[in-house]
Amino acid sequence: METKAPIISGDTMAKENGNAHVQLTVDQLDAGALFVLKSRGSWWHCGYHLTTSIVAPSLLSLPFAFRLLGWVGGIICLLFCGVVTFYAYHLLSLVLEHHALRGSRLLRFRDMATNILGPKWAIFYVGPIQFGVCYGSVVAGILIGGQNLKYIYVLCNPEGGMQLYQFIIIFGGLMLILAQIPSFHSLRHINLISLTLSLAYSACVTAASLKLGLSKNAPPRDYSVKGSPVGQLFNAFNGISVIATAYACGMLPEIQATLVAPLKGKMFKGLCLCYAVIATTFLSVGISSYWTFGNEAMGTVLTNFMSQNSLPSWLIIITNAFCLTQVSAVAGTYLQPTNEAFEKTFADPNKNQFSMRNIVPRLISRSLSVIIATIVGAMLPFFGDLMALIGALGFIPLDFIMPMVFYNATFKPSKRSFIYWINTLIVAISSVLAIIGGVASIRQIVLDAKEYRLFANV
Repeated sequence: METKAPIISGDTMAKENGNAHVQLTVDQLDAGALFVLKSRGSWWHCGYHLTTSIVAPSLLSLPFAFRLLGWVGGIICLLFCGVVTFYAYHLLSLVLEHHALRGSRLLRFRDMATNILGPKWAIFYVGPIQFGVCYGSVVAGILIGGQNLKYIYVLCNPEGGMQLYQFIIIFGGLMLILAQIPSFHSLRHINLISLTLSLAYSACVTAASLKLGLSKNAPPRDYSVKGSPVGQLFNAFNGISVIATAYACGMLPEIQATLVAPLKGKMFKGLCLCYAVIATTFLSVGISSYWTFGNEAMGTVLTNFMSQNSLPSWLIIITNAFCLTQVSAVAGTYLQPTNEAFEKTFADPNKNQFSMRNIVPRLISRSLSVIIATIVGAMLPFFGDLMALIGALGFIPLDFIMPMVFYNATFKPSKRSFIYWINTLIVAISSVLAIIGGVASIRQIVLDAKEYRLFANV
């Protein structure tokens, strides 16, 4: 059953600027909505959360996506995905505002699916996909944090003998602490720092790429797309999946749920803030790093930097430190949907949030969640291949398809209208990309399987 935050009936229904807005009551909210999705934030806070969920160290894989797509394909795909996701997120926010103005504020992705499409969509499709991609992002974040720690360690102690899984466990210990932050709204200051750090390490990566590319020791540049025609085709769809995953959010309704009423126009402002940061970081990192490394760009550009002796070690250490700190905020943000589900299942909304009755199950459930994610990240350091599959079959449906479906089902635009057909076209193209991208990702996993080893020190 979906959770709706109802309005106060009768004369207490408030009006502002001629539009009704929702005031929340606590008696009909479950513990997940009441404790984790507190509606206290401004559009600034919403922008911080959005930026942290999208502008993450995964953007350092954009040069690799360019390697698979080439200059023209890479830039077109980067711009196209940016326009489509901004449009999709805006439509999703309009649907949420519409329901709020009609008296029921939908707080979660699965609430939207239940209310608009029916409960089976939430139980068997939207809910599992959202939890899969968000928890997968937590695993990926812990893995990336461990890799950043290892990079710093190797630069400071080249003869050191510590293994990657040990750094992943250390970073997992940090996430154990961050996982206990009580609510999404409580992350607002951390996510402001995260936004600043994303600009900082993007500037460092861009500066390092330009310095290396303009130096006399610049690596040889070859921008041709490698592989046979069939291989190039599959690689292109894999590259599209990488870029789509970089733009992915997967929890916009939960982020919008943190906004205090009235909602009108606030998410749009938050999206504008977020996409200003996206334009600055994605374009600078993707273009500068691919210009420098060409078709030798690795899965993350930091791996390319580690093999270059002409770059000052302090610059690489600072870049990794910025990424390490920011990815902890990213992983903490993607923990919120599972945290909310734990609270809904185990907490008592009639008790105080910080009573022993609620603290003990919160501590146990969140800690186990992080411990399992850490073990998976340590065991499977090749999780990046799996994330491409998760991106194709998870993020693309959630962020490219479902917003259009929700909008058309809610507002029922005329089948002769432009918006109906543009939404339908985006759904059709995204569905094809999701299927082919999923096949391409599985193919890449099979090709790389011979190199897989549990607890590998990569």
